[in-house]
Amino acid sequence: MMQDLYGQTLGGQTTYNFLRLPPAPQAAATGGLNIAHQSNDLSLAFQNPALLSKSMHTHTALNFNRMYAGVTNQHWMMAYHHPRLQTTFAAGIYYFDYGTIAQTDASGNTLGAFRPRDYAIQVSASKDYLDHWRLGVILKYIVSNYLLFRSRALAMDVGLLYRDTVNFLQVSVLASNMGAQLKTYAGQTEELPFDLRVGISKKLANAPIQFSATYHHLQQFNILYNDTIFNNDNLLENRRAGFTMENLLQHFVLGAQVMVGERIELSAGYNFLRRAELNVPNAANGLNGFGMGVGVLLPKLHLRYARSYYQNNTALNQLGITLPLNQYFGFGKWGESIGW
Repeated sequence: MMQDLYGQTLGGQTTYNFLRLPPAPQAAATGGLNIAHQSNDLSLAFQNPALLSKSMHTHTALNFNRMYAGVTNQHWMMAYHHPRLQTTFAAGIYYFDYGTIAQTDASGNTLGAFRPRDYAIQVSASKDYLDHWRLGVILKYIVSNYLLFRSRALAMDVGLLYRDTVNFLQVSVLASNMGAQLKTYAGQTEELPFDLRVGISKKLANAPIQFSATYHHLQQFNILYNDTIFNNDNLLENRRAGFTMENLLQHFVLGAQVMVGERIELSAGYNFLRRAELNVPNAANGLNGFGMGVGVLLPKLHLRYARSYYQNNTALNQLGITLPLNQYFGFGKWGESIGW
């Protein structure tokens, strides 16, 4: 007798998953992942190097995020455009600090304390081709330290961007986290969180509104977490594999942004996968999966704030600052206009 079997991963098959989290407020506010958003925000180039443009010359971005249980993360990035090479470069670091954790033995005796941490150091470059295309590349050195368990890796992101400035349209394709471990935690090689993504953004010609959509995990259709043991024990329905509308929607992140005058931007987004995986069965889940944010764009300072929901009545808050150093030291201009 033949029987159809459906299998899905229970998670834990990749490492360095902190790289999946949005480093900056504008990305977090538009759903946590946005690879085609039309903006002069340098921090977005962390998720897609093809968004790195010459208008970001000398921009410096500082982003801060306070997470649950005292976990914090910071992101720093700076760009430089080389006119002779006609290439824009950037360097940055993405750092996670998990606080101080007690070290105990199997009997619960306290042996001391340690501070686990993850970080990624990256160097980026982008270059325009013809009138509408831009190619970007990121090289990452990834470090993870959990007391005796330490790991290192090298990875690369490659992004391609198509820009239609007449129709206010951008389309991008990105292959992220291609690489391998240089040192494993305990002798067992683990995969990096590779993701093939495609994104699109469209500004309205006669209104200060921009819409965006990102489709992630193009290389794998069934991505929704499905713990069959937990579901069976709690009399919950197991999720179906194969082509269903539910499985299709989990790949999408949607975002929108409205400009209020020239100085204020309001953003919102929705992440289908986040809501589906983190919802509590048979309970109200509030705004889980949503993100929202506000930006104040002053001539010499950009301030952005985002609030992202991962649990009912609980959210993460991110603050970002972008400084155009050329405005403070008198070389060059703030950059080309991205006005509506």
